[in-house]
Amino acid sequence: MTEPELILDVMGQNCPLPVLRTKKRLANLEPGTLLRVFTTDPVSRVDLPHFCAESGHELLETRDRGSWIEFLIRRAAELRETSS
Repeated sequence: MTEPELILDVMGQNCPLPVLRTKKRLANLEPGTLLRVFTTDPVSRVDLPHFCAESGHELLETRDRGSWIEFLIRRAAELRETSS
């Protein structure tokens, strides 16, 4: 059985909005929840993995879909404050 995932579509939004919206969405989820993020911002390739590493969230997948990028993130058990 696969775990349910929530979707966050931030396509068309540029830095820093994809990370800020991801941070806000994750803060309102239960620990362990999966969030799949869709973005067209090329800077997200660097920003979202960095945000996950700094905040303790687990980046499970990064998929480059050509004109957009897909990330799968597991919400951390405890939130760590980041500068993002």
